Amino acid sequence: MALELRPNCEFCDRDLPPHSSEAQICSYECTFCANCVDTELFNVCPNCAGGFSPRPIRPKTEWRPGLSLSKRPPSPVRRYLSYEIQEVQELSVRLRHMSPEDR
Repeated sequence: MALELRPNCEFCDRDLPPHSSEAQICSYECTFCANCVDTELFNVCPNCAGGFSPRPIRPKTEWRPGLSLSKRPPSPVRRYLSYEIQEVQELSVRLRHMSPEDR
């Protein structure tokens, strides 16, 4: 199963195309831009409390049969925060000093 490759930051709604090196995801594929992960979320996913990793870039070219952007396109569905900003900030403040593997 391929990653969904969500098209935007769920916090600031910045476009994150499939080739973006700024896209960060948690283990549930919640997607945020690197700036929001660093300055707003402090590496705490507001949905699951996990940490973030860079989202892999899907190749444009079909080097292997059926495996490329054209064969497995990104999701067109934009996602947004499930929680109010204050709730997100409270969770980030509470957990940002704890490493993701200890949460």
